[in-house]
Amino acid sequence: MNDFIVVVPPGAFASSVTLSLDILSTASKLAPRLGLPEPRWIVCSTVEGPISLGGGLSLLTQSLTLPSDGRACWILPGLDVDDSTELESSLLQPEIESVLAALRQHVAAGGTVAASCSAVFLLHAAGLTEGKTVTTTWWLAATLRQLAAGCCNVDPDRMVIEDAPLVTAGAALGHTDLLMHLIGQRFGPELVAAVAKALLLNQRQLQSPFMVPALMAHGELIAQLIAHVEVSLPMPVSVDSLAEKMRMSTRTLSRRVSKATGHGPLHLIRTVQLNKARALLESSRCSVESVAEQVGFSDSTALRRLLKKHLNATPRQLR
Repeated sequence: MNDFIVVVPPGAFASSVTLSLDILSTASKLAPRLGLPEPRWIVCSTVEGPISLGGGLSLLTQSLTLPSDGRACWILPGLDVDDSTELESSLLQPEIESVLAALRQHVAAGGTVAASCSAVFLLHAAGLTEGKTVTTTWWLAATLRQLAAGCCNVDPDRMVIEDAPLVTAGAALGHTDLLMHLIGQRFGPELVAAVAKALLLNQRQLQSPFMVPALMAHGELIAQLIAHVEVSLPMPVSVDSLAEKMRMSTRTLSRRVSKATGHGPLHLIRTVQLNKARALLESSRCSVESVAEQVGFSDSTALRRLLKKHLNATPRQLR
């Protein structure tokens, strides 16, 4: 019986596929030294034989056996796409429908699916995200929110989210964190620590350290707003003052920011504040009270509450 089945869709991101194989192989080698059972896995696709990966690579795979017995966790690497337009085109490939059908059958049989980055869109296309909380890479989060409006909660701040029967992870190399989470879930923290030590891996719980640079990629308006909030700190910035600075109405500003980022201007302000607070907590010995003051909060309680709400972390965890 296999613990994991790496299900490779056409055009998969090559690094995500090879990371899966390298991490599982390392775990298999180290497990006996710790007195643990070896993880077992196979690599499959919906068509047996060589399958094309991103970057012109190919991989020999086994044919995916259906119906699934539901006991193995399916691991779904992300697709090699750069933007939402390319992703939409990839999802329309004829070969993808067989992947979606297989995913539905596996979950119906009681199985778990773990997907990272753009592969989370495959879960949505298969109709598996209804009522779930998922994450995906930060640069596609707004697209997934639009597609899944009213269907699921998209939380791009977190690196790995488990909401059975789905486990989702963030940006492409967040696939590493996904694999480590799955190994820990089935084989325990001791094996995770051994693999992390052998491969010099550092598990990350959040994508949030990258969120402000990510938001700036949404265009000149967002970059200008972020810059204005940053230079204004520690003075608090309101949505009305941002609108005035940009010479537009509050309503127009809210509409344009929401369209670009999936959130309103207040969330953008909070993101900049929390990103600076995180950096100060990580790199300085300032007290939480001092950090709160430097990022524009009236007291440390408000900062602690927002860190927990937006980053799911305490000041101690960030240090």
